[in-house]
Amino acid sequence: MPRAVTLIRSASLSDVAEYAYAATAPAESRLIFLAGACPLNEDGSTAAIGGVAGQAAKAVENLQTALADAGAELYDVISTRVLVASNRQEDLVTAGEVVRDAFGDHDVPSTLMGVTVLGYHDQLVEIEAVAAVLDS
Repeated sequence: MPRAVTLIRSASLSDVAEYAYAATAPAESRLIFLAGACPLNEDGSTAAIGGVAGQAAKAVENLQTALADAGAELYDVISTRVLVASNRQEDLVTAGEVVRDAFGDHDVPSTLMGVTVLGYHDQLVEIEAVAAVLDS
């Protein structure tokens, strides 16, 4: 199946970053703008209370569900923003690693941010994403 997303790496920038610096999608692609994927269970309760890694994993799982419902999958994501309610860099790194591992070799451009608070009770992680697909 042809993919709409092309990841772009820059030889002019540091290779320390574990993601592509840019991505493109052709004009004929359908863009999918996803609400922030939260670490919520089916009953609306917050998953993995107190655990950044567990919440990041649940948010990725919910992101994959939303993508599937829109006719897409992780390989169709063109960019992400990972929000972590923490002022500790190690918490951001933990969430970022979970998300990166879930995406595997599809290392989309991503922003990792520490924020003061997120919308649900006990929520520590949220993942925003944009995807692009070529409909047949």
